[in-house]
Parts: sequence; structure tokens; C-alpha cells
Amino acid sequence: MARKNKHKEKIIRVTLVRSPIGYSRRHKGTILALGLRRMHQTVEHLESPVLRGMLAKVEHLVHVEEEG
Repeated sequence: MARKNKHKEKIIRVTLVRSPIGYSRRHKGTILALGLRRMHQTVEHLESPVLRGMLAKVEHLVHVEEEG
């Protein structure tokens, strides 16, 4: 019999609210790695420790919403 996964994975919604122009290459690279290309663009990711670390680096440039 197949097990049902009781743990629902959390979705994190990330929106770019400030331009990375004028910030370091590392910050710009992190924004691109998150999949954000233009202002006010929103992307969704599954929560992970790696994602949380990336968001901590650029928290001054993005708005984060948690679902589920």
C-alpha cells in the first residue's frame, strides 16, 4: 500500500521590489539565480535551506510571502 505524504511542501513567493543596480555582483547574481529578471516580477519556489540563505542575502531587494 502506498504511503500518503502528510507533509505539504511550503511555497515561497518572491517579488523583486528594489532594483539591484548599484549593489554588488553577488547580490545581482543571487537575484538572477532566484529567477527574477525585472521589477515587480514574482516567482514561486519550494522552501529549502538554500532558498532561505539566498533570501537572507537580498532581503533588502525583495518581498517574501509564504503559502501553505
